[in-house]
Amino acid sequence: MENSSNISIKLLNKDIASIIIKEPKTYNALSFKNLSDLIRAFKKLDDDKKIKVIIVEGSGKGFSAGHNLKEVNGLKKKTKYQKLFNLCSKLMLQIVEGKKPVIAKVHGAAFAAGCQLVASCDLAYSTNDAIFATPGVNIGLFCSTPMVAISRKVNRKIMMKMLLTGDPIKAKYAKEIGLINDYFTKPQLDKKVLKIAKVIASKSNLTIKIGKQTFYKQLEMPLKKAYVYTSKMMAKNMMAMDAKEGISAFLEKRIPKWKHK
Repeated sequence: MENSSNISIKLLNKDIASIIIKEPKTYNALSFKNLSDLIRAFKKLDDDKKIKVIIVEGSGKGFSAGHNLKEVNGLKKKTKYQKLFNLCSKLMLQIVEGKKPVIAKVHGAAFAAGCQLVASCDLAYSTNDAIFATPGVNIGLFCSTPMVAISRKVNRKIMMKMLLTGDPIKAKYAKEIGLINDYFTKPQLDKKVLKIAKVIASKSNLTIKIGKQTFYKQLEMPLKKAYVYTSKMMAKNMMAMDAKEGISAFLEKRIPKWKHK
């Protein structure tokens, strides 16, 4: 599939694609260019009717160290900093608001905006030696935008300790606090992530699209409003051909044939 210099799209099978950040010399930094190219790659796959699941990963020694500090140091103007952080936020929103489930496949370090990228994905799996951190406080730059995504996955006391100390956490603890789903040995990771991606791809992608949108929207609502909204979305889902097919297949003890309509 179409590739840019540092971001490549790899088709893993007919309905699963991987977006790979390929700038190991900067530890897959989220520079202006890489952020823009990542947004384009996610939009391209989101619009591709054949693709049902997206995986995002880094090349080289690790996942992503976050923003390119050499680039950040050279920006100087507040308007340029604002543009960079807005662009990064646009990428995270593209992942959350996109139609397709996104899985982070993490090895090495996922720091700052790289950790934000992991937290923004619907699912996340790592190697057992992966580490995660919001270390901005160590260089005088609090990880304020990364904490938006991460604080929606882990509780406040744990998040504040990560933010206030900048200390990295290991994969085992990252799983315990809900930042990642699970961790595996390096040889196992590819196989395990592909296995879960195949399970998700076997479902109705219309149902997944409705469900993903509903999940994130209801999280931000008060309880009563969330129930009103999700009841409406359940009723909308029930009107789909796939809901009727799925229920019929269950009652008839057969495998459903999804129309994705």
